[in-house]
Amino acid sequence: MGELLIGGLASLLICMFLGPRVIAFLREREFGQHIREEGPEGHKTKAGTPTMGGLLIFVSVCVPFLILSEYRAASLAVLATALASAAVGFADDVTKLRHRRSLGLSGRVKIACQAAIAIGLWLAATQYVGLEDTLRLRFVDASIDLGVAYPLLIFLVLGGATNGVNLTDGLDGLAAGCSAVVLLAYTAMAYITTGQQDLALLGACLVGACVGFLWFNSFPASVFMGDTGSLGLGGAIAALAVMTKTELLLLVIGGIFVIEALSVAIQVFAFRRFRRRVFLMAPIHHHFELLGWSETKIILRFWIVAAICSAIGFTIYQASVR
Repeated sequence: MGELLIGGLASLLICMFLGPRVIAFLREREFGQHIREEGPEGHKTKAGTPTMGGLLIFVSVCVPFLILSEYRAASLAVLATALASAAVGFADDVTKLRHRRSLGLSGRVKIACQAAIAIGLWLAATQYVGLEDTLRLRFVDASIDLGVAYPLLIFLVLGGATNGVNLTDGLDGLAAGCSAVVLLAYTAMAYITTGQQDLALLGACLVGACVGFLWFNSFPASVFMGDTGSLGLGGAIAALAVMTKTELLLLVIGGIFVIEALSVAIQVFAFRRFRRRVFLMAPIHHHFELLGWSETKIILRFWIVAAICSAIGFTIYQASVR
């Protein structure tokens, strides 16, 4: 427990110490956020805010983790998945900055990259960590043998988690706060499971970095995490779900990300099928903005929902390992 606290606190302090320097660097290079034209009118004032703050998050994670880690296969696989996903996000952010628009890499390129990352995670989980090709049903304490379909499941989990966090990253501090809550649940889950202390250490470092990033990302944000941060954090959450055999339970633990992604899917389906909108704007946090809720109210209430979902998921997991 002491090592977890040291790792988490070190990540937090490194993030807070490097934050002003990284923000100044990004501002000097004019790495500013481009706001989509169809977004809420109030977001136009955020244009030009430094982005790619995800670099700050993962530097803050790597330094204490690599110093304190026992270099177990599971934790290294999670870190590699997170960094690979962050690299895809970084390429996406750079593309946006070069073309000075809010659209980055094409969907096909992202899918291809995520497929490659998913295959790497599958090989690490089965060949080096020794996990079985099964889907664990924590709700009823049973398993389904997926066999060759297991890599497809990992791809879906990775794609769902990265896109869910990315869609949530629309308000100051929303994605960072929700990710911290979900990662805290995974840290606790890894800690109570024998042989996963190194995984818990990585989770603690991720939580500390997210909280430290909130110091600068809270409303009004001085820096955005960009796709570098959102895809990286989504990759870390997906990999933690694979290593703890909670791929299905992630739907509960990361319920806030599921809600955000579902709101977009529902909006797109309703408009294409019926030419009508269910929400004023998707993702759903923009719907509440247009209803007149303040940004801070939306953020805090979404954090509460994230905490409730994570608590329910943690309780189910704890009951299944006894």
